[in-house]
Amino acid sequence: MKPELIKWIDRRIGTLLCRFFSLINFLIPNKKKDQPTQKVLFIKLIEQGASVLAYSALKEAVDQYGKENIYFLVFKENRPILDLLDVLESKNILEINNDSFVRFAVDISKAIFNIRSKGIDSCIDMEFFSRASVLIAFLTGARKRVGLFSFTSEHPYRGSLITHKIHYNPYVHVSNYYLMLVRALKEKPVHEPLLKSEIKEYKTTLPKVTISNEVVESLKSKISLPPNCDKIVVLNPNAGDMLPIRKWETENFKEIMNSLRNDYPKIAIVFTGVAQERARIDALLEGKSDSFIINSAGLTSLMELMALYQISNVVVTNDSGPAHFASMFNTNVVVLFGPETPDLFAPKGEHIHVIYKKLACSPCVNVFNHRFSPCKDNVCMKTITANEVYEKVKAVI
Repeated sequence: MKPELIKWIDRRIGTLLCRFFSLINFLIPNKKKDQPTQKVLFIKLIEQGASVLAYSALKEAVDQYGKENIYFLVFKENRPILDLLDVLESKNILEINNDSFVRFAVDISKAIFNIRSKGIDSCIDMEFFSRASVLIAFLTGARKRVGLFSFTSEHPYRGSLITHKIHYNPYVHVSNYYLMLVRALKEKPVHEPLLKSEIKEYKTTLPKVTISNEVVESLKSKISLPPNCDKIVVLNPNAGDMLPIRKWETENFKEIMNSLRNDYPKIAIVFTGVAQERARIDALLEGKSDSFIINSAGLTSLMELMALYQISNVVVTNDSGPAHFASMFNTNVVVLFGPETPDLFAPKGEHIHVIYKKLACSPCVNVFNHRFSPCKDNVCMKTITANEVYEKVKAVI
């Protein structure tokens, strides 16, 4: 489903359902919300990058309640990163197909029935004020439901379906917020808004992943990586970004490519992207026949893409999933922020280099507008110059 359709369904239908089930919740009080947690379900349907930022939260939940008792509900397309993190049992990752509204509705119904049969008693709603996620949490029958609550703020209406209510704090990094959700399970819901603890107590760690030599060699062969290249720079134009407003102009990547080729003739430049972006990257390359410039869009599996990050020296990308994926390796990641703020969403790690102009209108993509900005001219990205990014790339090479 397209993001616009998901937003429309969530706002129009989701609001009505939240009102209806809030009435049910009022008429049939939940008397077991203070009982100890035994089985936990995380709900985060979209954004693979968020799974990386949730690593510490997942680890803490596993340590607290046992690996066999932690479950995760996610869209099928976003599952692979959870498998790569290797924190949860594979059979406990529940998939939802969102190709169409009908398929989504059928899979959600099956998932809820499956979850209820497992006797899961606690849900952690990781979404920012999504109605779908809170409705799923309620329908699972879980007696504890942790998530954001509007209180007196003008946030999207989600009814009274959350039992352990957390106030949205726009000054807390998302990785800490996810950890907060897990710790709220041990709190009594009378101390609202949760949590009454210092942020400095929230220590997060970054997942470190190692890809096997077999996968690395498969990648090198598949993309025809020159064996005599000195270093590797990965450029991710993200031409098909679902949030076009955070896209950095493709011509800038072309300029960086040309500068790299002139200054470092033995550096391999690898463009990445999904299959739909391959033609756009080919157009950018203008038919160049150069073994040190590679268009890998659509050619690699997820594991092979991770192998590429592992052996690369620098990855240049806008604020998107690849920035978080690359952060799991000892690779320098140059991340371009504009419509969103790195204060909340920047990848973690010592090799992260953020470029952000901090315009007065930025960030304009946030939880208050369901990440749909009214902006039609992303000056926040346009004012980041190719030369500025290139100087950063040279500095970290």
